[in-house]
Amino acid sequence: MSIDAAAAVSEAPTKSVWRSDLRRVRIVRYAVGVTTASAAAFAIQWPLFFLTPVFAAVFLSLPLPSPTIRQSLDLVGHILIAFLLGLVFTLFLMPYTLAYVLVLGLVLFHIYYLVNRGGSIMLALMSLIAVLILPMLALEHDALATSFTLYFVLSSALAVLTYLLAHRLFPDPVVAGSLPKGAGFQRGYSKPAAVSALKSTVAVLPIAVLFMVMGWSGQILIMVFAAIFSLSPQASKEQAAGIKSLTSTLIGGIAAVVFYWLIVAVPEFHFFIALLFLTALIFGSAIFSGGPVAQYLPSAFVAVLILIGGSMGDDVDFAGKLVMRIVLIGLATLYVVAALAVLDRFLFRAREPSRASA
Repeated sequence: MSIDAAAAVSEAPTKSVWRSDLRRVRIVRYAVGVTTASAAAFAIQWPLFFLTPVFAAVFLSLPLPSPTIRQSLDLVGHILIAFLLGLVFTLFLMPYTLAYVLVLGLVLFHIYYLVNRGGSIMLALMSLIAVLILPMLALEHDALATSFTLYFVLSSALAVLTYLLAHRLFPDPVVAGSLPKGAGFQRGYSKPAAVSALKSTVAVLPIAVLFMVMGWSGQILIMVFAAIFSLSPQASKEQAAGIKSLTSTLIGGIAAVVFYWLIVAVPEFHFFIALLFLTALIFGSAIFSGGPVAQYLPSAFVAVLILIGGSMGDDVDFAGKLVMRIVLIGLATLYVVAALAVLDRFLFRAREPSRASA
């Protein structure tokens, strides 16, 4: 009897900590989930392997309740649908330039229109990536677009599986509850959403066509960053988003350089995993702290993972990669802010009084 009582007393503190401390649960879940995904990805290194820990880090940094199996399948389904759309779009329309440009503009408009009506942000992001990156890859070879689609969907599906299992292993305390529901998807025609979608489309379509015509596949990230920044077509918001992205990249770049030199000092896989777990714990503690720096750290840790993913070979130039990433984000931000300012000044300015009078 006394032994049972002592065991109950010894287990009570541990149980109460894990059941009541939401922040600690999320920190440990973040670190374990990202480390597990990274260990599998860096050990096997299939094509686009680095996307698995990147997506796992993005999903696990969100302060969301545990996803259901249906929600996880829907997430994978959105990614699959987006890339099938991009693949069909690329393979069947690329040979017809005029039709391709017209349909690209229509597709971009509907993607932005979906977001502005409260649709799935994941479906919109994946669709943007698919319709912009796959055609650029198809310019090199059709097989590249197909291969990219296959491994992108595989890597993202493994990330979703990691996300689901991490929540099952480290569930939120019962007291955590769930987040309040948003406004939801707005059905029917919405003039403000259509105007915003048209503004984003007019801003992004010229740079997309220019990159296609010039074949600038090596600088495709500028186009992708510009498209993502244009999801909310307001110059002030896009400038703030660009500054935030630059700050996150600087923080992540500094952390990645320190990480890289530690790996150079001890080039062992088990040390790599232990160091990654410690780094994820540090970042996770700050991400879920609610402090002013927390908003920069999820993207900063993604930058760490991306830079680490490119450091596993010889002749790695961390400084060059970091500077190039900063330049790309800066150019994309500059273009979007300038394009939206010009559109507001000359094209959409006349619409404002009529909308206000309505």
